[in-house]
Amino acid sequence: VKPDKITFISILSGCSHAGLLDEGWHYFVSMTRDHGITPRVEHFACMIDLLGRAGQLDEADVLVNSMPFEPDAAVWTGLLAACRIYGEVEQGAHAAEHVCELDSENDAPYVLLSN
Repeated sequence: VKPDKITFISILSGCSHAGLLDEGWHYFVSMTRDHGITPRVEHFACMIDLLGRAGQLDEADVLVNSMPFEPDAAVWTGLLAACRIYGEVEQGAHAAEHVCELDSENDAPYVLLSN
């Protein structure tokens, strides 16, 4: 069975929730290298979540800024949630600003910033 883009979203999400940082990177790189699948925003969102949960906020920020397309609100919300967990107020405020610009009706940035 050949994996597709949905398979990799599931794998990356599983790695994120299990704290498998190295494995997540392996599969993220493998998508393109071994399977010819170009990562989409959903794959990047999973990697941002994985890096954020692992406390690697600087690496998550680098990945957000190196995406080949504009990050969506889900990407920025994932980074914001990680910033809240690790007390990175300044970086969190930056992420919240982007979420508010992209999705003005989303209450999540205000809730996460208030905590």
